[in-house]
Amino acid sequence: MWSDWKDKVKPNAQIPKKLLWDVDWNDFDVQKNKKMVVQRVIEYGLPEDYNTMFHLYGGVSGVREIIKEIPNFRYPQDISFICAAFNFKKEDLECYKRQQLRKQRMNS
Repeated sequence: MWSDWKDKVKPNAQIPKKLLWDVDWNDFDVQKNKKMVVQRVIEYGLPEDYNTMFHLYGGVSGVREIIKEIPNFRYPQDISFICAAFNFKKEDLECYKRQQLRKQRMNS
């Protein structure tokens, strides 16, 4: 699905500031805050934002590693999308594990 991202990434491409509307760009480091950037691209990004994300974070494999560590997503559909688009089992994702723990605690 993502095999041709290198051909589509634009030179000097950057993550759009509109995806990170709540950060101070004077102090924001896209490498240090990679989980936040990846999460926002998944939740709100356009196809070209995915290509930029892959470029910034070491391709699809690099992004996959970051996705595994993201603690939560805004919408439940995002987990389904991630599993389909990046070939994950939901049990591989930290966000799903946390979701299940919350359910267990609520039921105990």
